[in-house]
Parts: sequence; C-alpha cells; structure tokens
Amino acid sequence: MVLQTIWFFLWGLLWAVYFMTDGFDLGLGSLLPFVARDEKDRRAVYRAMGPIWDGNEVWLIAAGGVTFAAFPTVYAVMFSSLYSPLMLILFALILRGVSFEFRSQVESAAWRRMWDAGTFVGSFLPAVLFGVAFANIFQGIPFDGNGVYRGSLLTLLNPYGLLGGLLFLLLFLEHGALWLAVKTDGPLHDRAVSTAKTLWPAVLVAAVLFLGASAAATDLYANYLGQPLLSLVILAAVAGLLGIRFFLRSGAAWKAWIASSLAIGSATFYGVIGLFPAVFPSSLDPAYSLTAHNASSSPLTLKIMLGVTLAFVPVVLAYQTWAYMLFRDTVHGEEEPDVHY
Repeated sequence: MVLQTIWFFLWGLLWAVYFMTDGFDLGLGSLLPFVARDEKDRRAVYRAMGPIWDGNEVWLIAAGGVTFAAFPTVYAVMFSSLYSPLMLILFALILRGVSFEFRSQVESAAWRRMWDAGTFVGSFLPAVLFGVAFANIFQGIPFDGNGVYRGSLLTLLNPYGLLGGLLFLLLFLEHGALWLAVKTDGPLHDRAVSTAKTLWPAVLVAAVLFLGASAAATDLYANYLGQPLLSLVILAAVAGLLGIRFFLRSGAAWKAWIASSLAIGSATFYGVIGLFPAVFPSSLDPAYSLTAHNASSSPLTLKIMLGVTLAFVPVVLAYQTWAYMLFRDTVHGEEEPDVHY
C-alpha cells in the first residue's frame, strides 16, 4: 500500500513539473501571433523558449513512462479511452518541434509564416486538450468493467471538460507571458507584461468557476473534507494567483513567474489529491475505477523503479537547472548566424 501511494504521488509530481515547465512554452507558442509585431519580435519569442523547450518535454515522457510502468492497467485503459485527444496532442507536439527546426531553413516570409502557424497550432491544441483530458479524468471516464470506453470524442467535450481546457489554456498563456517578460527587454517586454496583466483577471475567473464546477461535477472535495489540512494545496494555488498580480505591480517579472509556477503546480496537486486513490475513475460505476491499489505493478517492480527514480531524477533536475542557468540572459531578435530560429 505504501509503495502504491508513493508512486501515485510521484505520478502527480511529474505531471505538475511538466505543466510548470512546458506550460510556458505552450503559452508562448499560443501567444506568438499576438505579442510579436515583426520578425525581430518573433525571433525573440523563439529564443526565449528555443534552448529549453525540448528539455521541458522530458517530464511529459517521464509522466507517461511512470503511468506505463507503475500503473500499466491505467495506461492501457487511458490510452484507449482518450485515444483521440492524446493522438491530437502527440501530432500537435510533433508539429511544434518540426516548426521550430524548419522555420529558418528557407529565407522566405511566407515559409516562416507557415511554420509560425505550426508553432501556434502545436502549442494551442495541447494546452486546451490537456485541460479537457484531465477535467474528464476528474469527473470520471465512461468505461466498463472490461476497460472498454463507452463514449466518443464528443463525450469528452462536455461543459466541465471544456472549462478545464479553458483554465489550462489561460494558465499557460499567463505563464508564457510572464516568461517572455523575464527573458526580454524594451517594447516586447512591456507588451508581455501588459499581456500578463490583461490575462490575470480571466485566469482568476476561470479558476473560481472551475473550483465551483468541480464541487458539482466531481468528488474531488471528498478527500479535502475528510482531511482539512489538505486544503493548504488549494490555498497555495490561490496564493500563487494573487502573487502573480502582486509581483506584476511591483515590476518583479521573475517572482511573478515563480508565483505562476506555484499556482500551476498546486492546481495540479489539487486534482491529484482529490482523485486519490483513484488514478482513472469510471463514471459508469465506481467499482470499475482503476486505483493506485488495484491497477499497480507488482511490489518488486515498484521497488526497483523507485530506486532507479531516486538515482536519476536528481541528475535530470541538476541538468535542467544548469540549462536554465546557462540560458538565463535576456534574448534579442537580431539575426545571428549561429542561432537557427
């Protein structure tokens, strides 16, 4: 039981880290057509995320790998039930990566506009679909005792699922605008700060609506009512959202971005804690739900994986921290022969 609980926590932690890191990349890509006025601005946006975006996606691979190795039954049922949105996310992420690499290969404005559109689509779709997918997980997926999904893609596009998609999109847009404010100066920096300030009320409203809708559409609050101290996670998310506004007013973009990371990480754990012990609940019958206890790998597998995780995750964290420090300088949009964006 203890091992399953530890791995459930690690599963949620990896998703939280992914959303905190790649979330600003997805937000920046979605903001690209709106904050970049010319080619110089566009190059600056790409350089703000270019050196680290693929490293951020390591956490997505890790989260998927943990789902497969620690909860194989969940992995099987999840990827069959959510096949359409997950494949759309995969194709969109591939399109985004290709767009980064291809846009500078031909000296043509039309060519660059095409791949800029690819960056936008490849960022916007995952931002929305991750929210739709997780909101549906929170309220339960219609699958039976054999793990067979009893719905369609339209089933997932319900009001609560779409609200989750909107919330994720707004959180990532805010996160991306703040990262751009951290990484740039001059008019583009001012535009990024203005965008973050404009988005903040929408983020707050969407968060309040999602919290209220969760009370009506899900059982997420059962664990919080049973263990009131867990509500500190919700308070941390609120503190993060309020911190964004406070630090924006004081001109501390870096601190505002950290507050945004706190809000995103806490919001992720809000859902994960509310789900426990379920990992993939069924809306047809609670007895069909897949939990950390009935869908996990063997204890020996979990022990071996825990040792590997404790050995290698700190290495990955150290490497990514080094990469962030290496590319911490302000970015500019001037053409440079050794920078391909």
